[in-house]
Amino acid sequence: MKKRIKVAIIDDEQEILDMIEKYLSRTTGFEVTTFCNPLNAISHIDKSYDAVLLDIMMPQMNGLDVLKRLHEKEPKLKIIMMTAYSTLDKVLKSHREGATHYIMKPFASMKALEEKIYTLVQ
Repeated sequence: MKKRIKVAIIDDEQEILDMIEKYLSRTTGFEVTTFCNPLNAISHIDKSYDAVLLDIMMPQMNGLDVLKRLHEKEPKLKIIMMTAYSTLDKVLKSHREGATHYIMKPFASMKALEEKIYTLVQ
């Protein structure tokens, strides 16, 4: 029996969380957990997750700081950074801190996001 892909999504916008969770759980059958609070996410995410989608710009805590803390806790965690406010500096910092991929919001398509996750966890 094939293992279900387990994905965590961290974003301060509930609409984004709902949209991604609905698509991934219904269309792909992924097991999806969402977090509006990055500190809550850091305490709950462990090595059982196959991938994490992480927003960079959040009021409670910068996504780059969340990325660093998640990688200190789980160094092999696969993380896709998401942002609507991209700069070369943020992309470079994301990769230095261990981000596996980077995706712009709004997404070109939900299918593209799905394929990025599949590529990451294969």
